[in-house]
Amino acid sequence: MAYVVPSMRAIYATDLSAASEAAIHNETCLECLDRVGVETIHLVTVVPSNVHAGMPGMDLQQRRQQGLDRYRAVMESAGFEVETHVVRGTPHRRINGIAGTVRADMTIIGSRGQSPLENRVIGSTARNLARTTVVPLLVNRVERATDEPEIRHEHLFQRILYATDFSENAERAFDAFSYLRHATEEATLVHVESPKDPSDDAEAQLETLAGRLDDWDIDTSIELRYGDAADEILAVEDEVEPATTLLGSRGRSRLRRLMLGSVSEEVVARASGNVYLVPPPRTA
Repeated sequence: MAYVVPSMRAIYATDLSAASEAAIHNETCLECLDRVGVETIHLVTVVPSNVHAGMPGMDLQQRRQQGLDRYRAVMESAGFEVETHVVRGTPHRRINGIAGTVRADMTIIGSRGQSPLENRVIGSTARNLARTTVVPLLVNRVERATDEPEIRHEHLFQRILYATDFSENAERAFDAFSYLRHATEEATLVHVESPKDPSDDAEAQLETLAGRLDDWDIDTSIELRYGDAADEILAVEDEVEPATTLLGSRGRSRLRRLMLGSVSEEVVARASGNVYLVPPPRTA
C-alpha cells in the first residue's frame, strides 16, 4: 500500500520584510512544503503592542493586511488553502497562540541569520520562537546585508543534517523524517560524545538510525564526533552543507521554557543554513 502524505497545517509568520518576500515568492520553497504534506497555511503578522491605537496604528494594521493579501495570492496560486491573521501583541506569544489554536503542525519564520558584526545574533522573534515554540519550527535562512535578499537553500529538505543525543526528544525529531522524507534525498546523522565519558554503543545507534533512512531510499552517512556538541554539529554543517539541520529543542537537560538548552540554542543562532527544531509534545 502506498504511503499517503498527511495533510498538514503550517503557520507562516512574516513581518512583511524583504526577507519574507524572498521566501514566500520562491516557488521551490513552496513546492517543498507541498511535498511534505502542507496543505493549509496560516499567514500571520503581528503589530507590536508598543504601536498604540489611533490613526497611525490603524494605518499600519491596514497596510499589513494588504501585504498578507498579496502573499495569500502567491500561495493560493501554488495550490495552498490560505488564511490570514493580523494581530496585536508580543510576536512570539501571538504566533504560538495561533499555532495552538489552529493545531498547526509547524511554524515557519524567515531569519537573516548570523550578523557579520555580531556573533550569535538572530532576529528577536525567531530567537524567542526557538525558545518557546509549541510546534516544530523551521527557521528559514535569508541572505544578510542586501536590499534584495535571497534564501540560502531553495530545496528546504533535500539534504538534512540530523543531530542526536539519543534522548526521547531527539527520537521525536527523527520521527519528522516520516514526512520530510518525501523531499529528502541525502541525510547525515551526527552524535557528539564527551571525550571524558564516551559511550560504547553510539556508533551502533547511529547505524541503526541510518538503516531506517536507507529503507526509505535516503542516501545516509554518519558522523561520530568528540568535543563540544554545538561546535561539532556546526562543524559538520560547514563540511556537508545541508539545506536544513534537524534537532530536538531539548535533549537530556531538564531545564524548561526559556532555557532552550545550550546546544539547540547555539545551533539555531549560529547555523548558516535552515534549522528545523522539534519541541517536546504539547502538554494538556
